[in-house]
Amino acid sequence: MADLPVFLVEDDAAVRKGCEQALSLADIAVRGFADGESMLAALATSSPALVVTDVRLPGKDGLSLLRELRQHDRELPVLLMTGHGDVAMAVEAMREGAYDFIEKPFPSERLIAAVRSALEKRALILENRQLKERIGDNGVARIIGQSPAMQHIRQLVATLAPTGVDILINGETGSGKEVVARAIHEASGRRGPFVAINCGALPETVFESELFGHEAGAFTGAGKRRIGRIEHANGGTLFLDEIESMPLNLQVKLLRVLQERCVERLGSNASIPVDCRLVAASKVDLKAASEAGQFRADVYYRLNVVSLELPPLRQRREDIPLLMAHFLHEAAQRFSRPDAVWSAAELARWSAHAWPGNVRELKNVAERWALGLPDALGGNAIQPDTTLSLAEQVDIAERAIIETVLGQSAGNVARAAELLQTPKKTLYDKLVRHGINVENFRH
Repeated sequence: MADLPVFLVEDDAAVRKGCEQALSLADIAVRGFADGESMLAALATSSPALVVTDVRLPGKDGLSLLRELRQHDRELPVLLMTGHGDVAMAVEAMREGAYDFIEKPFPSERLIAAVRSALEKRALILENRQLKERIGDNGVARIIGQSPAMQHIRQLVATLAPTGVDILINGETGSGKEVVARAIHEASGRRGPFVAINCGALPETVFESELFGHEAGAFTGAGKRRIGRIEHANGGTLFLDEIESMPLNLQVKLLRVLQERCVERLGSNASIPVDCRLVAASKVDLKAASEAGQFRADVYYRLNVVSLELPPLRQRREDIPLLMAHFLHEAAQRFSRPDAVWSAAELARWSAHAWPGNVRELKNVAERWALGLPDALGGNAIQPDTTLSLAEQVDIAERAIIETVLGQSAGNVARAAELLQTPKKTLYDKLVRHGINVENFRH
């Protein structure tokens, strides 16, 4: 990606040279063309990361050029440069798939910022292509969020899922540990079932039988043989949620399963081979629990070969609009209702909330909202996160409002600026400051 140049199409030699110099000084590789025809001819021997083109050109104009580029590669970003009288043409180009447009005359900083934003989009597209090629887009799509933390989680899942290594997931209650576990299973290519057990919900009296199974007559009430969850997960994935709740005496038996990959049913001395991948989850620090004698250290170290740290929702607030939209759509389908909508003010309130229940709490809010009810925290009863300063909470609210309006305008920055009654340059500055990728709103 870093080696691919930006193709710049501009018939005015002085403007073309100025743009080339500005991009080169910003360490962005660029190749200039005087018309669209010569640029299209260059595609036969070279692939660009991005095309920046004037709207008005001799021969093919920018709109015709865009259409041909879309046939060449529909995901190639095209950035348009327009004069004041060409805005209508640029808007039409946006409808046909242009990435963005900038109006002449523009400062070099504006050009560089727009080009870098488009290059980031191109890098994300190429990364997604690679992920799809590696895992067929299975599993990873379950993990919703564009925050850096969640992008990192998706990359780890894509890398680790096919290896078969056992994985420990750490995270607060409601942060999405089972969602990640299911994503790991789906992306692994394993054909067996996904078997989930909540260790904190099983009474100790039935825990051993539930996990390891039993033979007929193994204990009072055991009238027939029962296959345990570990054995049932053969060929698939065993997910042990709240593993910190597993009784210490059963942790010894689990350790043997992890080391030898075989299981013994209660009342039997026969070892049954099992090919299951273990994904465990904990909401507490297992290392600290093992040091306090509340969890076996040998089991902890056996599980902790690979661990994923899921951030709480309050640490990835930029994912709230995506999560809310996803859960509202799910709820609308489940309840046979139209998709619910929300205002910028409502999203700002949600974005500023502390979310002690994490994604699970947000899902409950979405389901109530989809039913036309006040949110789960009683509307105005939503509490701001007092761990943040007023300036930080204002930033969160501002970002949420901008993202809502970008969604309403399908990512059209010019239209969003009109709706927000703010100069387009001011809005562009805020997009850069908040790290908002306009492309996320163009679908």
